[in-house]
Amino acid sequence: MRILYVEDEKFLAEAVKHNLEKQGIKTDLAFDGEEGLNMAVASIYDCIVLDIMLPKLSGLEILARIREKEIKTPVIMLSALSEVEDKVRGLNMGADDYLAKPFKTAELVARIMALARRPQDLRQETVGFLDLEYNVDEKSLNGEALTGKEADIMYELIKSAEHIVKKEYLLSKVWGGEAYGDDNYIEVYVSRLRKLLKKLSMKTEIVTVRGLGYKLVEK
Repeated sequence: MRILYVEDEKFLAEAVKHNLEKQGIKTDLAFDGEEGLNMAVASIYDCIVLDIMLPKLSGLEILARIREKEIKTPVIMLSALSEVEDKVRGLNMGADDYLAKPFKTAELVARIMALARRPQDLRQETVGFLDLEYNVDEKSLNGEALTGKEADIMYELIKSAEHIVKKEYLLSKVWGGEAYGDDNYIEVYVSRLRKLLKKLSMKTEIVTVRGLGYKLVEK
């Protein structure tokens, strides 16, 4: 596995690189936004870790530009800012995950590994339920692009259509374990998917089964 870590605090970057490579994760470093963008567009990485506050170009600007180029490499945003607005902005722009600084290397490793895992057994181009059609390769629902976590959640819901998908299962499958997400975090993404279904005037909806999880049903 090879990742790109874009961080202007060189001492921190070198320390994280050392710890990641001890875990077998090859890590390339960039210390400003321009360098980071130039390396990111090479599309040779399994994951990109982006600090938001960078000289020359911000992490959000890098994210926007690589998504404009249709580079689908999973992206984890880093920031010392912990406000919900910062998280939502990055996720809405196409980030796959968000980690607040300071963080433990073990948590970063877990998030990287969770994003790098991709199901190998069910990779048909599309899966569907009722009037929903999810494109696996494009990560789009009825032609609307989804962010990484939205796509993973919708994929699991469609695979288990009309059956309950437990929150614990989603945490394990999408986030890599309960320690790296919580019920409220999942609800943010489910809420956004519900808004998308409403926007598309779908006859399918996501219902909450209290105390258990979610399932897709016909209205």
